[in-house]
Amino acid sequence: MLKSMTGYGWGESGIGGRIFTVELKAVNHRYSEVMLRLPRTLSLFEDKIKRSIQSQIARGRVEAYLNVQDSGEKSADVKVDKEVAEAYYKAIIELQETIGIEGTININNLMELPGVLMLVDPAENIEEWWSAISEALENALAGLIKMRSEEGKQLAVDIANRLDSIAALNMKIKNRSSVVVEDYRERLTDRINDFMKNSDLAQERLALEVAFFAERSNITEETVRLASHLKQALSCLQSNEPVGRKLDFIVQEMNREINTIASKANDLEIGHWAVEVKSELEKIREQIQNIE
Repeated sequence: MLKSMTGYGWGESGIGGRIFTVELKAVNHRYSEVMLRLPRTLSLFEDKIKRSIQSQIARGRVEAYLNVQDSGEKSADVKVDKEVAEAYYKAIIELQETIGIEGTININNLMELPGVLMLVDPAENIEEWWSAISEALENALAGLIKMRSEEGKQLAVDIANRLDSIAALNMKIKNRSSVVVEDYRERLTDRINDFMKNSDLAQERLALEVAFFAERSNITEETVRLASHLKQALSCLQSNEPVGRKLDFIVQEMNREINTIASKANDLEIGHWAVEVKSELEKIREQIQNIE
């Protein structure tokens, strides 16, 4: 199935009170290129994001935007620093022994001391953000690929119709090519007979001229190759692999064949059909520039 190189995708996901959004915009490009814009605090994810995009987008220029915002619903974990609490306890006992002050130490006393209890934002562990970023990115890629696929279907229909038109014109050219030689024979016969009537020399000269013309204007190989290229192009339209460059090459080869046909045919009608074929090929070439 063909895919266009243009499209748009958007995704969102949250973790630890933060919301991550990913926006993707894709346009035509000869190669695969990813331009990523993201906050400095998220720069450690840059390579991962680019690899994820390029694993699913074979060709085209993708502009990716990653943003993060506070949802206002952060949750916090309470952490006990046991080493600090133990140090406080030992210091208090030592102080009691040193200055002779009596008293009991309970858990409430320790909990009120600085550093024993801490509120920890789990999202501050930046590595844990990747699960949310990855989910937002996958959603954005799914939307982008869907749009590219839908446009690719439309391109495939248009190209297939134009290939069918070219196939019909090629058949007309093929059928006409056999008539061209006979027409030339008749015209040449009339001209020679006007000068030399029915002499043996006239007949011999006629046979040589017709044979030479038939060989020079033979376009059988070109029409066969053109038909083969048409089949290859139609096959590409059904492929699930990126075929933009391959189609571009096939169109170049078809242009080469039709140019040869036009130059060899020596026939006005074939010349007109060749112009129509070239017109269709040019329209196909324009469409191919947007195919992955």
